[in-house]
Amino acid sequence: MKIPFYQVDAFTVSPFKGNPAAVIILEKARNEAWMQSVASEMNLSETAFLVAEKDGYKLRWFTPTTEVDLCGHATLASAHILFEFGFYEPDERITFYTKSGLISASFQNGTIELDMPRRDPLPMEKDPEIEALLGVPTVAMAKFDASLLLLELETAQMVSDFQPNFTKINLLNYQDLLITAHEGQRFDFVSRFFSPKTGIYEDPVTGMAHCSLAPYWAARLGKTEFHAYQASRRGGELWVRLGEDRVYLGGKAVTVFQGDILHQKE
Repeated sequence: MKIPFYQVDAFTVSPFKGNPAAVIILEKARNEAWMQSVASEMNLSETAFLVAEKDGYKLRWFTPTTEVDLCGHATLASAHILFEFGFYEPDERITFYTKSGLISASFQNGTIELDMPRRDPLPMEKDPEIEALLGVPTVAMAKFDASLLLLELETAQMVSDFQPNFTKINLLNYQDLLITAHEGQRFDFVSRFFSPKTGIYEDPVTGMAHCSLAPYWAARLGKTEFHAYQASRRGGELWVRLGEDRVYLGGKAVTVFQGDILHQKE
């Protein structure tokens, strides 16, 4: 039996923009080695695997090289497929069971809104060695445990102009690098995200990063609702709300193509 898959561009209304993710709905759970092989074959920043469970779906995310604990854009892509192909009605809520706990998805104001875990970054002293390594001056620095280093730059243009040196980014004592700046015109803030250690050199649009960006910019700007833009080559827009212990990410998506996996041997 063939296994269908879908490719979705998330956080965009236009194909070939936003962040592409593969979505694979399985009839039964598959082993990790098989899922990793499929994700490597897809060669997208994330491939989402769904298996029906209880009143929702168990959801796991794989990059081309490893499994990750949280991914926003592939969750949005999964919800988009479940709504678009009639697994759920637009007025229903989807529950995902993940390594980061429960995540739900629902339609809000014409977008799919994800109920995601809040990941508050801790402020840290500016480190001149990090600035020298990356070749960029910073306004402030913060971190979320050892997984994420957040750098605030002075202007949105500096975020757009940043030229990543992935060899040097790999020398950081953090898995991911997130750079951001206040924009203040069309958007509240902009960002870019790099994770070469997980096989993602630059992620086009990163929902997970906004679980930290929302509380960070709430403290900086004194507000809890944001219109954000990830300034990668493909680019993508997000509508972000900060809750007490959750972050709500709104976005649109478009299905680009679908097909079948023919070779299924584990």
